[in-house]
Amino acid sequence: MGEQAFEFGLIGVYFMKLLPTLRLTLLIVVGSIAVGLIAGTLAALPRLYRVPILQRVSQVYVSFFRGTPILIQLFLFYYGLPELVEPLGLDLSRTPALAFVVLAYGLHSGAFISEAIRAAVTAVDRGQVEAAYAVGMSGPQALRRIVLPQALVIAVPVLGNLVIANLKDTSLAFTLGVMELTGKAQTLGLLAQHFLEAYLSLAALYFIISWGLERLFLWWERSLLRKQGVAALPRLGRLGRQALMRRFAQEARLGREGASG
Repeated sequence: MGEQAFEFGLIGVYFMKLLPTLRLTLLIVVGSIAVGLIAGTLAALPRLYRVPILQRVSQVYVSFFRGTPILIQLFLFYYGLPELVEPLGLDLSRTPALAFVVLAYGLHSGAFISEAIRAAVTAVDRGQVEAAYAVGMSGPQALRRIVLPQALVIAVPVLGNLVIANLKDTSLAFTLGVMELTGKAQTLGLLAQHFLEAYLSLAALYFIISWGLERLFLWWERSLLRKQGVAALPRLGRLGRQALMRRFAQEARLGREGASG
């Protein structure tokens, strides 16, 4: 049976039918980002502190996950990991495919997160850290009060892009039988032979979620910038405080003009 004639009204119908599956897609995104943050931090630390052997292991990990397609990584984890651990007495044959998907996406994201962490931390001026030591701060205090707040501001836009990219990459999870958004859309199109309507509704849903995430991370970045500016006020002179407050007032005025326009 060939594809049916285009029906515009089915886009809204399919959009509503896709919404219940959104929860599974977001679960994959949240779970993989959580795993990625842990793996990325563990991979970034040896390279920041130049730990000889662990630094090389971290480089291999990052190079592998950044240099191979995510689809191949999904297949390697789903089909290869049970075979690797079987001699150890571990049976993963009954493990849900969702667990392999979250693990694969998490380690894939961790490779990019580790690079983002390393770049953000090294971007902080070394002179500020030395000044913190000069006024009596310990290493952990300088890291918590000086380095991390600035590094977080630098890393937030990159992290936002990674989350959005991870959301779109989840469209490959259906290749392992996980019925996320793309798998559901393909099923809907196959049942009624209205593929175009199903994929248009899918594209609209991905776009709305991506736009929402983009605005969320932009708000987070601006909030961190404002907090950094307010925290820096006691360390500034009178002229510095006035200049900073004028900049914040100008940004607020431009934001109100953009919203009213």
